[in-house]
Amino acid sequence: MNSNRFTEIATALSDPLLGAPLGVQVAEASLRGDTAVLSLTVGFPVGGYEATLTALLAKALSTAGFAGGLEAHWRADIQAQAVQASLKPLTNIRNIVAIASGKGGVGKSTTAANIAIALAAQGARVGLLDADIYGPSQPLMMGLEGQRPMSSDGKHMQPLKAHGVEVMSIGFLIDPTQPMVWRGPMVTQALVQLLSDTQWGDLDYLIVDMPPGTGDTQLTLAQRVPVSGALIVTTPQDIALLDARKGLEMFRKVSVPVLGVIENMAMHICSQCGHSESIFGAGGGLRMAAEYQIPLLGSLPLDIHIREHADRGVPTVAADPKGPVAISYFEIARRMAARLASGVARGAFPTLNVSDD
Repeated sequence: MNSNRFTEIATALSDPLLGAPLGVQVAEASLRGDTAVLSLTVGFPVGGYEATLTALLAKALSTAGFAGGLEAHWRADIQAQAVQASLKPLTNIRNIVAIASGKGGVGKSTTAANIAIALAAQGARVGLLDADIYGPSQPLMMGLEGQRPMSSDGKHMQPLKAHGVEVMSIGFLIDPTQPMVWRGPMVTQALVQLLSDTQWGDLDYLIVDMPPGTGDTQLTLAQRVPVSGALIVTTPQDIALLDARKGLEMFRKVSVPVLGVIENMAMHICSQCGHSESIFGAGGGLRMAAEYQIPLLGSLPLDIHIREHADRGVPTVAADPKGPVAISYFEIARRMAARLASGVARGAFPTLNVSDD
């Protein structure tokens, strides 16, 4: 088997669960004795995942008839992906990813925090923007409650940092006991300012924890912020899926590609005996993904430890990185990043006509 054949097999490598190409590029391929030596690049973070990728490649080579050894060197090269046609990517943020849900209470904020930490743990430079102006929860979840951002020039804020992630939230700037009695225009202006007035570092991903629903904030994000893709978080039950479909359709109408569905609380795990039960139904996320021809990136359990970790300000990926739930978050983050890197097709950016009638 020659180097061209090695390259052909490597570039065709796919995620075994999603069946989607990983977008592998081969910088160098050679044969040293009976060992294939390859230098490979992918468009998503690979930290802690190199052995799995090498095993996938070794299996593909073996299936193709190669009986020798394999020495694979993996490198991540995360590039800015396309955004809405009327906007340009931000110079220091390669990709903005919105994590949304059609309704509250499905675990969207917890999912956003864990995905952000998982991406950072795998080698990416990551920020987390809490866009839920009325109900910011990331200060508590990320262990930053009570802290305030600093400003070196009186105009821009330095994001706080926790678990390897840069974080900004309206919750850092207000009294957490006071309600935000703001009308829509004030909320959308606050969101834009949180994004633009924060001195983010050089980020591969900015994860945006969206408020639930399909209102002003979501439209503002879609029309004024260069978003590379969105994730939809839902539970398996029918009422949650109904609202999740509305969120998905909203992103489609504003030409933001939906990278996949995350099914949260897919099964309850008893903390006493470990018994699993699908108390919110089963297979809803998979049905929704099939209906819209997008991937189900993963399913997560209703596990008391996820809640306990978030309440302590140390999300599960940071608290128990080798545990089964954290591994699921790691896999979801990697699949999301790989799908984003593959370049999701976009339609034309529509004009939204909004009237007061």
